[in-house]
Amino acid sequence: MEKERSLQGKVALITGGSRGIGRAITLKLAAEGVDVIINYFRKKSTAESTAQEARAGGVAAHTIKANLGEPEKIESMFDEIETRFGKLDILVSNAATGVARTALELDDRGWDWTMDVNAKAFLLCAQRAAKLMLNGGKMVTISSLGSRLAWPIYTAVGVSKAALEALTRYLSIELAPRGICVNGVAAGAIESEALKMYTEGQDLSQISLQTTPAGRMVRSEDVANVVAFLCSDEAVMIRGQIIVIDGGLSLTTVGYGAKKDDEGGRLGAP
Repeated sequence: MEKERSLQGKVALITGGSRGIGRAITLKLAAEGVDVIINYFRKKSTAESTAQEARAGGVAAHTIKANLGEPEKIESMFDEIETRFGKLDILVSNAATGVARTALELDDRGWDWTMDVNAKAFLLCAQRAAKLMLNGGKMVTISSLGSRLAWPIYTAVGVSKAALEALTRYLSIELAPRGICVNGVAAGAIESEALKMYTEGQDLSQISLQTTPAGRMVRSEDVANVVAFLCSDEAVMIRGQIIVIDGGLSLTTVGYGAKKDDEGGRLGAP
């Protein structure tokens, strides 16, 4: 007997949904019967490849190119969604960017760009998405432990993620009367090109293996599984929460970006 798909017939927008964590979320939701809208910015071929894989499961998959740092592009994206689908059940705010600089090295352009894509874009997307969630819906934001822990050259991203988490809480209360649940997921270190930019050549996989209670790094699929749960009816009483997925790492005294001294001892998190 074919397994019943818990989110059959829902329509979801996943920003930055073509690669990395976004791709894993897209494919997980598709596996649960969700028709997926994949927002991307750079490579159409990557987005189409993810869409094709999603379609193999029998759902519809549509790609939309939009730079979320530009409000007019967000408007155009939602105009297309409204015309093509007429509704939206799930919004996953996953797209993110940032500059790898310390606070004293940050300039206005880098700060504004990071905040616009990582935090402001969710507000603009949520405003439009709420109008399309005719029978309630789910919104899930993707944050990181950098929202609450301080690491070198992560200032702009960390602050933008803290803003994103605060906005998640505020919208969870404001949208509750409309039957819309809003929550977030804060992920630990996941090996990616973006992560390498912030770890300055450290062997992060070995550090995490040695210090994470779970014994391995977080995987994109771990995040996708929790997102899918938050989008299900079983999570209806979870509101405005930021679910941490880090294998227990943030509970330990050694951070996952810990550097070693010359004798191999830990110097602490970056």
